[in-house]
Amino acid sequence: MADHAPAAYEMVEVKAEDIMAERTSFYDGFMKGTTWGVGAAVAILVLMAIFIA
Repeated sequence: MADHAPAAYEMVEVKAEDIMAERTSFYDGFMKGTTWGVGAAVAILVLMAIFIA
C-alpha cells in the first residue's frame, strides 16, 4: 500500500453569532417554503372542489 502523508487541518474559531445567523437563515427559508407549499396544496384542493364537484 502507498504511504500517505499526515493531513494538516487548519482549525478556525466558530462563533455563536455565525452559527445563529446560519440557522436563522435556514429557518426563515424553511418557513417560507412551508407556507408556499401549504398554500399551493390548499389552492389545488379548492380548484378540485370547484371543477370536480
